[in-house]
Amino acid sequence: MSEQPPTIAPPDKPPAPFWQRILPVPFALLALGIVFLLYQGLGTVLVLLLTKGEFTVASASLIRWATLLGQLLFMLLPTIVLARLRHGNIRQSLRLTLPEPLEILVIVVAVFALQQMLQGYMTLQDAVPLPEPLRHFVDLLRRAVEMSYRLLAQASNPVEFAFVVLTVALIPAVCEESLFRGLVQGSLEETYGGLRGAVIAGIIFGAYHLNPFGIVPLVSLGVFFGYVVYRSRSLLLAITAHFFNNFVACTALYLNLDDDFIVLHPEGGASAGMLLANFVFFALVFAAATIVFFLMTRKEGTGPASH
Repeated sequence: MSEQPPTIAPPDKPPAPFWQRILPVPFALLALGIVFLLYQGLGTVLVLLLTKGEFTVASASLIRWATLLGQLLFMLLPTIVLARLRHGNIRQSLRLTLPEPLEILVIVVAVFALQQMLQGYMTLQDAVPLPEPLRHFVDLLRRAVEMSYRLLAQASNPVEFAFVVLTVALIPAVCEESLFRGLVQGSLEETYGGLRGAVIAGIIFGAYHLNPFGIVPLVSLGVFFGYVVYRSRSLLLAITAHFFNNFVACTALYLNLDDDFIVLHPEGGASAGMLLANFVFFALVFAAATIVFFLMTRKEGTGPASH
């Protein structure tokens, strides 16, 4: 009887790298924490160094440069590095696929309609009466937020406006969508599924901006952008929607439109009835555009994201 050859045990499989062993939700929270510390910490230091602590109209250009560099270096770059460490394939993990032209058109219509709805909400929110001590504090805080935004986004000529669009519309759309809808939402979808992952990422997106007056609009936009990625599997479509939203806001400020500007009453100072009519009309437009988008993407939008 011939001897059997000795059995050779297969070599032990090397453990997965650290970033791939972390569970999806802790990884998403860790990524958010890293970017938050880098962007809010080093980004603030960069602003202070470039402006020497002078936040005036004269230093607005330096503030924009600091904001632009801060988002690229401390938000987009860490997001790309973390996506590479986690998934290897950045293009697949961030869902960098080209959207269809008709999808872009439908989403642009939906975003504009949603903006109008949220403008009506903000007007109503500002009209809510508050006790005098609280109202004084809220007014001071609101003015500080508005002044900082106007300092960053106000432009006096077409060249400055183009730089504002780059700094306030394009770069934030690319950086924030890569982080929130690309890295974070993709990780959350692994645990909670597509739709719930989009909602949770949208809530985090709203809170991440640290703007108490804009929390409802920011969450609403964040959830919608997340839904766009969930259905279309295209981060580029969400970047387009985000850019369009910010571009419209920059354009309104550049054209000195009234703070409560609505399409059905563009001269400002709209009555409660006109605000309600504007809200209802654009709610119907938003619902119609969203339904069309749902039908267009019904084949691609099923199931959680795959990485």
